[in-house]
Amino acid sequence: MAQDIQGKVAYITGAGRGIGKAAALEFAREGIHVGLIARTESRLKEVAEEAEKMGVKASYAAADISQINEVNEAVAHLKNNLGPADILLNNAAIGSKGNFLEIDPEEWKRTFEVNVFGTYHVTRAVLPDLIEKNQGDIINISSSNGLKGTAGSTAYSGSKFAVQGMTEALMQEVRRNNIRVFTMNPSLVATELAFGDKLDEQDKEKFMQPDDLAEYMVSQLKLDQRIFIKTSLQWATNPF
Repeated sequence: MAQDIQGKVAYITGAGRGIGKAAALEFAREGIHVGLIARTESRLKEVAEEAEKMGVKASYAAADISQINEVNEAVAHLKNNLGPADILLNNAAIGSKGNFLEIDPEEWKRTFEVNVFGTYHVTRAVLPDLIEKNQGDIINISSSNGLKGTAGSTAYSGSKFAVQGMTEALMQEVRRNNIRVFTMNPSLVATELAFGDKLDEQDKEKFMQPDDLAEYMVSQLKLDQRIFIKTSLQWATNPF
């Protein structure tokens, strides 16, 4: 039997746009209160206002997830306004494209600081409350590039492979606490991160949409607590 997720609290990173925004609004439609984290406060405010129109509580905090002190302050703010999280969506990430020797070392480092350490920082701040509740869900957005490396994506693929390994190990650690940890691995999604402004609206419709992934997340969260899908790979049907 599907479990009722109405009234739960979800914290979402990268919530100002793309997959994070779509997830926040889809969660709100399901009656989930949403705590939003991203770097741009104006975008967070817009998403929070839209979510609140659906009858849920919304709170937001601007933070750079690569900075552990900013993360701790943001999570404390959300907890004060909404209560501890039941669901954590680690979605925030940056892309990095270029051949191995072309990518500046600082860009390589920044990719790992956001994609890997950012995921670690937020999870570290939220996990104690999930353990105390003896229940919860952690969704980590990785990538098809985290399962198979491609030319020109050494930094990005490396960071997403790291997220895969961290998620797998954490999943094994906290299963005994009834905490479900799983990764989603989408291929190309019609977001600014993937395409910037290179596609027109008609072409974008050929690719997966953030809303598609948000709907999938809800379906996973509704599964009976005794089961979860550890990792999954999402593809557009026929984008080319």
